[in-house]
Amino acid sequence: MSRDAIKTFILASSVICGVSYMASWDLNLPPLAGVVWKGSGVALLAVWAAMSARNRAGWEIAAVMAFGALGDILLEIMGMIPGAVAFLVGHRIAIGLYQRYRRRDLTRSQIALAITLVPTVVLIAYLLPSARTSAIGIAVYALVLSLMAATAWTSRFPRYQVGLGAIMFVISDLLIFARSGPLHGMAWVSIAVWSLYYFGQVLICRGVVITLPVLEAEYEAANQVAPPNLSAHSAT
Repeated sequence: MSRDAIKTFILASSVICGVSYMASWDLNLPPLAGVVWKGSGVALLAVWAAMSARNRAGWEIAAVMAFGALGDILLEIMGMIPGAVAFLVGHRIAIGLYQRYRRRDLTRSQIALAITLVPTVVLIAYLLPSARTSAIGIAVYALVLSLMAATAWTSRFPRYQVGLGAIMFVISDLLIFARSGPLHGMAWVSIAVWSLYYFGQVLICRGVVITLPVLEAEYEAANQVAPPNLSAHSAT
C-alpha cells in the first residue's frame, strides 16, 4: 500500500471514529473503551498531519491535533482543568502558526470580525456558567480560544476551512459552558458540542495540511534570487 493510500485510510478512519463516537454513548461500554473511542478521532488526525508534515508548520498542526486528542482523553479521566490545559497548549501552538501565515489583504469586515470576536467570546463565556466561582477561569480559557479563532480567520489558510473550523470549535466550547448554565439538561447540546468540535478539527487540520505546500511554493517563488545577467560580459 502506498503512503498516499495509507494517509487516505487514516483520514477516513478518523472520520469513522469521530462520527461513530456519538453512537457509543448508548452502548454502555467500559470506561476505557469510551475514552479510547473519544480520543481516536482527533488522534488519527494528528497521525495524518504528521505523515504529511514537511516543515515546522506541518509538525505544528500535527501537535495541535495531538494536544486536542490529549484534551479529549484528559477531560474523561482527570476532569475539566487538565483537559483544558491540554487544549490551551494546542491553541497556543495554533496561534503562533496562524500569526506566521497572517493575511496582508484583509477587508474591513474581516478585521472587524477578528477584533470583535475576542471580547464577545470572553464576555459570553464569563456569563454562561451557573457556578460563578469558575467564571473567571473559563473567561481566561475563552481568551486564548478566541485568539486562536481570530488568528485563524485572519491567516492565509482557507477561511471557509480553517477559519470556519476554528469558529465551530469556539461555538462547541461555548455550548459546553452553557451546559452548566442555561442549557443544562438539554439532550441536543451534547450532540452539537461533539459535532461542532470534531468537524471543526477536521476542517482546521485538512485546511492547513493541504494549503501549506501551496504557501511554501509561493514563498519560495517570491524569494527566489534571479541569477546574475552575464550576457553583457560574454563578449569580453
